[in-house]
Order: sequence, then C-alpha cells, then structure tokens
Amino acid sequence: MSSSSSTVEPILPPPDRNPEPPPREAHFARAHHHPPAGRRPPSRLADLAGLVDVHALALLRATVGIVFVGFGVLKLFPSASPAEQLAVDAATKMTLGLVPETVLLLSLAALETAIGIGLIVGRRLLRPALVAFFLHMGGVFSTLVLLPDAMWQPHSPAPTMEGQYVVKNVVLVAVCLVVAANEWGRRPRPRRTGG
Repeated sequence: MSSSSSTVEPILPPPDRNPEPPPREAHFARAHHHPPAGRRPPSRLADLAGLVDVHALALLRATVGIVFVGFGVLKLFPSASPAEQLAVDAATKMTLGLVPETVLLLSLAALETAIGIGLIVGRRLLRPALVAFFLHMGGVFSTLVLLPDAMWQPHSPAPTMEGQYVVKNVVLVAVCLVVAANEWGRRPRPRRTGG
C-alpha cells in the first residue's frame, strides 16, 4: 500500500500592472498631477478665503465694533462728529427736552463706545452689547420719523444726505443679526457636576 503525498501550492495574487511608485516618485507624481477640467488647484486666494470663513463672525464683530468705538469717541469732542447735531436733536425729541444737550451727547458717546468695546471683546460682553446695539438702532431709525425735514427731501421720497447716513445702518443691523443668531443659537455648555 503506497501512500501518496500531495503538496498544496500557495495561491499568489496576480502581479499588479500599475505598481505604486516609490515615495519620492509618488510625491513627484502628485506635484505634477493636473486637476480635472473645471477644478483649479488650491491657491493663496483659496487659503485666504478659508481663513476668512473660519474667522467670519469674529471679523464681523470686530469691524462693527471698531466703527462704533470710532463714532462714539468722536462725540466726546465738540463738533468733531458730523452726526453730532442730528443725534442731539433726535435724542432731545425722545427725552421731550428734559435732558441737557451736553448730557445727551456724552451719554450717546459712552453708549456707542461701550457697544463697540463689547462687540470687539465678545465673550461675556457680547450679549449685553448686542442688546444695547439693537435698542440704539431703534433710536437711530426713529429719526426718520422724528426729524422728517432733515431726513427726507421736500416733495420727494428720497432721503437727504443725513437720511442716507441713517438708512445705511441697515447693513450694521444685518451684520449684528448674524452675530446674534450665532450667539443665541448656540447650545449652552453642560455644567460640570462634582462627583
């Protein structure tokens, strides 16, 4: 009786027709790889756009804050702000003339500067600054009704130069609406409980 021995040969995968190039060649191939039609390779402009996208809200806050600090500080110096008399006239009507003009101007200067600082710094100052901003904008836009002779051209629905100065604040309102939506839309952080 003969014993038959059989050997099992290992099954090898077929050879790769497109072997991976060595690391150095792979790097060279990627460096000279042309992107498909319609797609451009990353550029410095794309990097800048990505950076702006990441910091968009901080950029919006800072720019509006700088504008408010600038306009607020100008009101601390007599006749330095071209909007000074307009702001005083509107505030005088709102307070029924009970508050002296100097106090009104200094209050507006302090309010606008505080709003600007709150927007720039953010964190715990951001929410109070946003509330103050929207209240302040209510007063600003009320001048369109309180001071119609100064805001609108006679016999025309077109705003005067002062009226345009007020109307352009819709841009600032839109910016702060975006900032406020992000701030109030965030979920509160869970409180840590001691073990």
